[in-house]
Amino acid sequence: MLIPLDYYRILGLPIQATAEQLQQAHRDRTLQLPRREYSEVAIVARKQLLDEACAVLSDSDGRKAYDASFLAKTYDRESEAAQEAKHQRSKTSAGTATVLQDAGETAPAEFKALEAAPDPHTPSIEIDDNQFVGALLILQELGEYELVQKLGRPYLNNGSIAIAEGRFGDQELVRPDIVLTVSLACLELGREQWQQGQYENAAKSLEAGQELLLRESLFASVRGEMQADIYKLRPYNILELLSLPEEKVAERRRGLQILREMLQERGGIDGSGDDRSGLGIEDFLRFVQQMRKHLTSSEQQALFEAEAGRPSAVATYLSVYTLLAQGFAARQPSMIRRAKLMLMQLGRRQDVHLEKAVCSLLLGQTEEASRALELSSEKEPLAFIREHSQDSPDLLPGLCLYAEHWLQEEVFPHFRDLANESVSLKDYFADPKVQAYLEALPQDSETANEWVVVQPRSGKPPGRLQPTAGRSPAAIPAQPSTAKQGASTVTLTPVPGDASTAASGAKSQATVAAPSAVAAVSLPIATVPHPADSTSKQRRRPHSGRSGTSGNGLKGDFVDRARTKAAEITAQVKSMPPNRLALLLVAGVLSLLFLWLILSLLASAMQALSGPLQGEQALVRLEEPPLEIPALAAAPEPSAAGAVSGAITEESAGQIVQSWLSAKAAALGPNHAVEELKQVLTEPALSRWQLMAEAQQRNNASQRYVHKLQVNAVKTNPTNPDRAQVEAQVAEKAEVFDRSQLVSSRNENLRVRYDLIRQEGQWRIMDWQVIK
Repeated sequence: MLIPLDYYRILGLPIQATAEQLQQAHRDRTLQLPRREYSEVAIVARKQLLDEACAVLSDSDGRKAYDASFLAKTYDRESEAAQEAKHQRSKTSAGTATVLQDAGETAPAEFKALEAAPDPHTPSIEIDDNQFVGALLILQELGEYELVQKLGRPYLNNGSIAIAEGRFGDQELVRPDIVLTVSLACLELGREQWQQGQYENAAKSLEAGQELLLRESLFASVRGEMQADIYKLRPYNILELLSLPEEKVAERRRGLQILREMLQERGGIDGSGDDRSGLGIEDFLRFVQQMRKHLTSSEQQALFEAEAGRPSAVATYLSVYTLLAQGFAARQPSMIRRAKLMLMQLGRRQDVHLEKAVCSLLLGQTEEASRALELSSEKEPLAFIREHSQDSPDLLPGLCLYAEHWLQEEVFPHFRDLANESVSLKDYFADPKVQAYLEALPQDSETANEWVVVQPRSGKPPGRLQPTAGRSPAAIPAQPSTAKQGASTVTLTPVPGDASTAASGAKSQATVAAPSAVAAVSLPIATVPHPADSTSKQRRRPHSGRSGTSGNGLKGDFVDRARTKAAEITAQVKSMPPNRLALLLVAGVLSLLFLWLILSLLASAMQALSGPLQGEQALVRLEEPPLEIPALAAAPEPSAAGAVSGAITEESAGQIVQSWLSAKAAALGPNHAVEELKQVLTEPALSRWQLMAEAQQRNNASQRYVHKLQVNAVKTNPTNPDRAQVEAQVAEKAEVFDRSQLVSSRNENLRVRYDLIRQEGQWRIMDWQVIK
């Protein structure tokens, strides 16, 4: 049978090789044995061909005759008509063979012979049938991988009888040799295509070789090599498939499926599982970043939101980018709001204040955006923002410019469908859908519809609270702090100015008779007491004489009322007829009445200040309420445990951390008990979590937690007994709600190191960090 080989190629020599080079090449090729999986039959057939090539070329007369034939086949040309006829004949027979193979039949021998016949211009040699396996092996060593598959595969079909009849030797040995040679050709062809950047073709070649070995149940080690290469090839294959035009739906879907398989094996984008791609965490993150530009925003949203539920901090951050890009491009602020909620989750581990500032800006919450900028530690962006806000009283002009630049340069280019879109905040805010949504959101000036903690910033005095006029109560969500009397509602908001005039301002707007609202209307408040002692303070206020009024207290109020009454009576006297005796009598009576009125009012005031005077005087102490306060009927949120004093121990450390977890659940829960945080946190953690809780409250968002805590170690600072560290294992299950709708959930098991400080004898948490 003819094989497209020549003696020079068998030995790896050029036609100009000398006799010495010929002998050296033969010796080297003989010593270079093939893989150990080959049988002795293949090794012997290969050596026979090497020896035959060396023998022919070593004989001077034989070499001259061979060279003449070799050169004639190389340079002689047949007529164009003969070439065209042979080409058509070969094409027809090849097509017939392909059809038969697809139908599960075996092509006739004549079709096989025509298909395997070498090109007339390609040098070929005649070999014995028992040398066929050796010839395939030499072709595979020479890199003729496609030719090996073309020659070898027809004999591996189920209907082939050439091997079964023993035409090439013992079928128990020959068939595995042919299978091995063809599969190795697939392996090497796949690697060659990989190097050329043809990743999909490389994957197909490797899978074809693996399928052949699986079908024959042979050479598990070679199959393992192929599988290892397939795993390492997957990132490249994914990139090539996803980069195809969007019309190639099936191919791109296959790329996404391979990606999901990799993510599942790794345990997420930032997971530590082994997907056998050889990519570490950092390399895989770079691969994901490179892959993103081939995905549309909707594809990324579906992918990363699913990954964020593992949970995964990286996937959550990428989801934020996706929601921001989609929300801005599609003019859907609701998606930007979801991104902001996700950023609040990430804020526990990293500085995302700049991203939160952009989200707040796009939601029209300018004051919150300014507060987020104050907390950010991003130096270069903040310098850019300040530079472009020099002629403005705030940083909003620079933030607007930065947001446009950031979306255009850092966000949109990573989305296939948004890379060429332009960014314009003006067009975004001019969109009617955006305006309608933002108008429905609670704006900065409308968010304080309850008594809140007013924290002084940058040396500014706290504001005062007064009723808001001209606002429809129906437009403001009902809150526990809204005072009601009958059908009237008074909503309280902070306004700038001195707190000393709050009482008169409130008095001029409305009169509220509900006992729980007396302090709210008449008193300037800088802080809100803890729920546990607010009731007792309200009950003690009339007895203590320190109610916090801005003028002369209750006594001054009664004197004013007496003076007003006296002025009314005097006006009536002046209208009487001018009778001196009558005037004297009336004046005397009026004087007595005036004196009696003053004394009675003073007595009433003193009685109100001193409490019940009958019987034994009640003992009132500041640390205890005068009467036992009944417990509330229902406590929807857990309250922070009492502060811990004394030396820190493992038990007290667990109590402190548990107090923090309870306070977090209360502050971020449906009732937003932000004041709980002050019982267990101190700066810098306190300000950060107060802002987060207040922002969630304004956005009608909440979180529900289930915690399990185990304290692992407690360490007191040897140089400062008022500082300590607590290492604990915290299992946290959380559900995030947006307007009572569940938007995400997570289940984490974290090792956390808490930094504690003792202030005024009480231990509080300063900050913490998650330990890898």
